[in-house]
Amino acid sequence: MNNHANRGVVYQGNGTVKVNAIPFPELSLGKRQCHHGVILKVVTTNICGSDQHMVRGRTTAPTGLVLGHEITGEVIECGRDVEFIKVGDLVSVPFNIACGRCRNCKEGKTGICLNVNPARPGAAYGYVDMGGWVGGQADYVMVPYADFNLLKFPDADQAREKIQSLTLLSDIFPTGYHGCVTAGVGPGSTVYIAGAGPVGLAAAASAHLLGAACVIVGDMIEDRLNQARSFGCETIDLKEDGDIQDKIEAILGDREVDAFVDCVGFEAHACGCNHHQEAPAVVLNSAMQMTRAGGQIGIPGLYVTEDPGAQDDAAKHGSLSMRFGLGWAKSHSLHTGQCPVMKYHRALMQAILFDKIDIAKAVNVQMISLDEAPQGYADFDGGAAKKFVIDPHKMVS
Repeated sequence: MNNHANRGVVYQGNGTVKVNAIPFPELSLGKRQCHHGVILKVVTTNICGSDQHMVRGRTTAPTGLVLGHEITGEVIECGRDVEFIKVGDLVSVPFNIACGRCRNCKEGKTGICLNVNPARPGAAYGYVDMGGWVGGQADYVMVPYADFNLLKFPDADQAREKIQSLTLLSDIFPTGYHGCVTAGVGPGSTVYIAGAGPVGLAAAASAHLLGAACVIVGDMIEDRLNQARSFGCETIDLKEDGDIQDKIEAILGDREVDAFVDCVGFEAHACGCNHHQEAPAVVLNSAMQMTRAGGQIGIPGLYVTEDPGAQDDAAKHGSLSMRFGLGWAKSHSLHTGQCPVMKYHRALMQAILFDKIDIAKAVNVQMISLDEAPQGYADFDGGAAKKFVIDPHKMVS
């Protein structure tokens, strides 16, 4: 089926991406045959904050990398060993690549599959140190282990009507939800969400879905705080001076929350008048300060082992100055790592299809073309309160 042109969003280094011609995908990776894989015509593919870390030069990503790990597509070719996924199926692709056969996959820990990345546990499409798999911000992409990985939408026409929400099942909706689940959010919880980017907004919406009594979102960008308020969140502007616990107390009547979700990660900045200064451990330290004794802290925000753009040598190797003794004294539990998307995506699909949540509205989806992707990256990097979703074949718009 190698008769289609293919283009993709390619990292150029120096904060730049371009849309270039790339090879049409094959059912292989190097010398490895992927008879268990499928080729997708990409219906939607999203720009993620994790992509921005690479584009900003804050990882060891090589130039020439085809970006994109948030993929929804239509199956156009199946490998010899694919049994249950068929040509024409409309599917959501978890950003985690998982074999379904290793110990971790069998335990549901698909974010740390042992067989898909020679360098370390866990793999993803179009991402640094994650196995070399080609990204999906493209016209076409190959997906391995298709029977295990893919979530087939039960009705393709119904799915197309809700595609702006369903496209978020590949990453940010499950990731935000996972952050809340691992922070122990449940009916009546008080919750603090650090960061009002797309994952933070998805986490805030997930906290409401889980029954939280009060969801407080902290950020430094007014448009993003406005977006959080649009679906019932309380907000704190972290650029303003003052003790954050005083501000929590003004909302809750209590200086601590039951659950804390870090949706910022390693490019965090100090609060107040120092908000232009990077402080990579500030959110983690705030979490231990602001979470009640016995509470839980979910950390879906990205932390890396190598950060060449860090301001001190320790942080360049992922070593952060945390007040861990405080968390220990308060009997906190902290949950880190990639979200195992497959653990949640079917249930969250149902929540979308049965109108229990309008996640596209919560994160403010904006559809763009593949050619508009570089501008989407620039706008997102500037703090736009939007989730940019690429529609490469104009199948949505």
